[in-house]
Amino acid sequence: MTLVVAGASLAGLRAVESARRHGYRGRIVLIGAEEHPPYDRPPLSKSFLAPHTPARVVPFRSAAELREDLGVDLLLGAPATGLDTGARTVRVGERTIRYDALVIATGATPRRLRGADGLAGVHTLRTAEDALAVRAALDRGARTVVVGAGFIGSEVASAARARGLPVTIVEALDLPLTRSIGPQAGTVCADLHRAAGTGLRLSTAVEGLESAGGAVTGVRLATGEVLPADLVVAGIGVTPATGWLEGSGVTLHERDRGVVCDATLATGAPGVYAAGDVAHVANPLFGGELMRLEHWTGAAEQGAAAARHALDPAAARPLAPVPYFWSDWYGHRIQFVGAPHADEVLVAVPAEAGFTALYRRGDRITGALTVDRPREIMKYRRLIAAAAPWPDAVAFAATTRAAA
Repeated sequence: MTLVVAGASLAGLRAVESARRHGYRGRIVLIGAEEHPPYDRPPLSKSFLAPHTPARVVPFRSAAELREDLGVDLLLGAPATGLDTGARTVRVGERTIRYDALVIATGATPRRLRGADGLAGVHTLRTAEDALAVRAALDRGARTVVVGAGFIGSEVASAARARGLPVTIVEALDLPLTRSIGPQAGTVCADLHRAAGTGLRLSTAVEGLESAGGAVTGVRLATGEVLPADLVVAGIGVTPATGWLEGSGVTLHERDRGVVCDATLATGAPGVYAAGDVAHVANPLFGGELMRLEHWTGAAEQGAAAARHALDPAAARPLAPVPYFWSDWYGHRIQFVGAPHADEVLVAVPAEAGFTALYRRGDRITGALTVDRPREIMKYRRLIAAAAPWPDAVAFAATTRAAA
C-alpha cells in the first residue's frame, strides 16, 4: 500500500507523522514544490523579520530525518502536476506515482500585483526565499509600502517600524481586516498602525508601480499620489494551489478553486483527502459551514486527521474545530478564535483596557477577538466549542473586564 502526500507543508508533514504514529508501515511519498523539507511559515512574517535576529529558516525535520526516521520517499523541488483519480495516480512532471491513499496538502499561492513581474524590490511573503528577500531589504533601510492591511502585511509594517523605517499600508477597504474580524475590531487595528507611526491609505486602490533600472521606485495610487518605495510587499490574499487538480474529478470550490471536503476531510474521490490552506472543510460546529482556514493550528490538525482517515476510512470521524489564529504587531498580541461572520459584534472590553470583541450568531457565541489579553482567548475557545449561550459569554467578559 502507498500513501502519497502532495504538499511538503505543515499539513503534509503532520499527515506523514500521523500515519507512522498510528502504525502504518507501508510506503509514503511526500511531494513538495520547494527544495526545502517542510518548515514553519508563520515566523517568516513575524520573528524572522525582526531586527537583530538570525536570518535562518529551520525545517521541522531535515530531509535525512524524514527519510531515515519516518521512512519517507522525498520528491522535493517539483510540484504535483496532475491527478488521475480513476487510475489513482499523481503526476510529477514526467513521473507517475500510483497511490492507494492520497492527502492533498498543496497549500496556496500568493496573489501578485499587476506589473510586478521581473521588477526588483516587489515581493509576496510565502516562502523562505520571499522572507529572506524582504528581510534583506528591511536591513538595508528600505522605504516600504505594503499593499493590503491583512495580517501578513501588518506584520511586515511592524518589522519596518521596529527599525524606525518609514512604511505605508495601502488598503482598498475602509478599514483593515474588515472581512476577517469586522469593522469594530478593524477600527482598533487601524489605531494600532497609526499609534506606531505607520501611514495608512484606506479606501485606496493601487493604480500601478513606478520603476527605474528594473527596480521599483514607488507605488502609484488611484488618487494620483505616488508613494516612494524601495520595497513593496503584496499582502492581497492567496489562491489555493489546485491548478493540477483541474479535470481530475475532485470537486473544487466555485469561488477560489479550493478543494471541497466533508467534515472528515474526504473529497468524494476514492481514497483522496485534503488538509490545510487548500481545503474547504464542512464544520459541524458552525452548521456545516465550509471553512478554508489559513491557520497553523488548522493545518496541523487537519493534516494529521486526513492521513488517519485516508488509511482507515471506516474509522473516520467528523472534525469540529474552533479555528484559532494570532498575530503580533508593534508589541501587541492579537488573537482570534471561532468564525467572524456574525449577527452581532459586541465590544466587551474597550481598547484602553486591551480590547475584547465577542461575535454572536443566533443565540450563541461563535467568535472572540482579543488584543493584549492573552489569558482569556482559550477560555472563549472552550465556550465556542461547547456552543455556550450568548449571555454566558457576555457574563464571562464582564467578569474579566471587572478584574482588569
